[in-house]
Amino acid sequence: MDITTTISKNKVKIRLTAERWKHIVLMHPSLIDRQKQVLATIKNPDYIFRGGAGELLAVKKISQRSCLVIIYKETETDGFIITAYETTDTHWLFKKELIWNKHL
Repeated sequence: MDITTTISKNKVKIRLTAERWKHIVLMHPSLIDRQKQVLATIKNPDYIFRGGAGELLAVKKISQRSCLVIIYKETETDGFIITAYETTDTHWLFKKELIWNKHL
């Protein structure tokens, strides 16, 4: 069951399901009141990276040291959020293929 949707930079409707949101807040309780920020990160990220299994990583810098990372997948007809988390360790992230940069 979908809770809500947003639109990605590729103009694809991305679904957030109740099951995925439950997983996100269970594994990352700091995001419990930040669902709108999670959706906004997909709609207006600072960066988008390509993952190793066809997934995309939308990244939004939220402070000097931390970023919000949303992992999602797009298909031809729609897409869905896999997980989301906040991290201060971004060194590994910038080794991935950068496919979109808000600052360029």
